[in-house]
Amino acid sequence: MEFIQMNKALLLAGAACVLCLSTPAKAQQMFGHEIEPYIGADYIFTSADFKKAGNLLKEDYNGGAVNIGTRLGKYAGLEAYYQMTGERKAKHESGSDLKSKFRSYGLDLFGYLPLGCADKVDLLASVGAGNYTLKVKGDPTGEYDKDHMGYRFGVGAQYNLTENFSVRVMGRYNYIGMRNLDSFKELTAGVRYSF
Repeated sequence: MEFIQMNKALLLAGAACVLCLSTPAKAQQMFGHEIEPYIGADYIFTSADFKKAGNLLKEDYNGGAVNIGTRLGKYAGLEAYYQMTGERKAKHESGSDLKSKFRSYGLDLFGYLPLGCADKVDLLASVGAGNYTLKVKGDPTGEYDKDHMGYRFGVGAQYNLTENFSVRVMGRYNYIGMRNLDSFKELTAGVRYSF
């Protein structure tokens, strides 16, 4: 339990760093580059890889995420996120309804590769860590509500519509390593507003 509390504290500290770096004057002194704080929202389609008893649960989930981040110059960035899926129902062998959903929060480090087109298009790569929670209700053996630290890797592209607005598409692999949930893959599409 102390390990989980420590992970939560570390992730919250990372989010606080993002907020501190979003103060342009301080950040420019530290990095000598232009700093661009932003907020965003994403639609997320998740395909889960369950194992053992989790095989009875639905594999596909729809959800969303909100995030706050800072682009550190032209090639790097840091982003904190909170993500949640909708609830899915499945039938247990006993005939009872199983209801499951996920939530996650964490921190990602981004790499940007600007392409031609007057810096309108960026290729993206990300690596990050998060705290993942799987909730299952209706299991005859009781309610299942477990937290676990996991890792995520992503690739994608971002199109900068204006100086402030951009749209982003990414694919991600999340390794969780829970007893009933090994990993999941995500496809995300969203918008960002830069300050």
